[in-house]
Amino acid sequence: MRIRNALTALGLLSTLAITGCSTTAEENRKTAALTPSAAEAAPAKVETAQIFSDAYGPVTDAGYTLPAIPIQKVNPKFQRQIVEYASSEKPGTIIVNTHDRFLYYILPNGKAMRYGIGVGKEGFAWAGEAHVAWKQAWPSWHPPKEMAARKPEVAKYVENGMGPSISNPLGARAMYLFNDKGQDTLFRIHGTPEWASIGTAASSGCIRMMNQDVIDLYERVRPGKSAKVIVQQS
Repeated sequence: MRIRNALTALGLLSTLAITGCSTTAEENRKTAALTPSAAEAAPAKVETAQIFSDAYGPVTDAGYTLPAIPIQKVNPKFQRQIVEYASSEKPGTIIVNTHDRFLYYILPNGKAMRYGIGVGKEGFAWAGEAHVAWKQAWPSWHPPKEMAARKPEVAKYVENGMGPSISNPLGARAMYLFNDKGQDTLFRIHGTPEWASIGTAASSGCIRMMNQDVIDLYERVRPGKSAKVIVQQS
């Protein structure tokens, strides 16, 4: 039944522009799983130290089965890898370069874990510093009212949301960014079932990652002021 429901949702999503940003973050926050995970340290812009091309097989997680990604169809530069990356930021900092379609998770000793990303139009609308205030596994999706006005078929999800599934536009994980005043930036780092959108300027959404990658990043991030995020637009 779960697979059949997921396929039905996937058929719906193919008729609309997927978005990962929502104006109802507070409602989701009430049910978010906030158990922090210790940030991992491992060796990572100019020279690749290690590439994880074998990390995109099928994944069973919380009762959901993510399909394998045909990683040979993804440009190697957008596959998860540890790279040399000179930065004055502390390990654990996330730097999003929307122009180059990369997300860097800073590691010790001048390295970073680099992930390929897709950037939706909302992702190009904001730049600056924030922090991961909270994160959620298998989040519900609430499309903005503006989207529902354009796509009546998703209007039913504005209030009640689309439940977790392998076709949910937020993917397997979502991380919610707030500013230093505790205000929601409405900027999200999230998964996506549309792996082919990685490395592109997507039609909508914030910062998309392949589901296998967003799960990896999620496990490294400890929500709070120390989970600094810098978004660069150039």
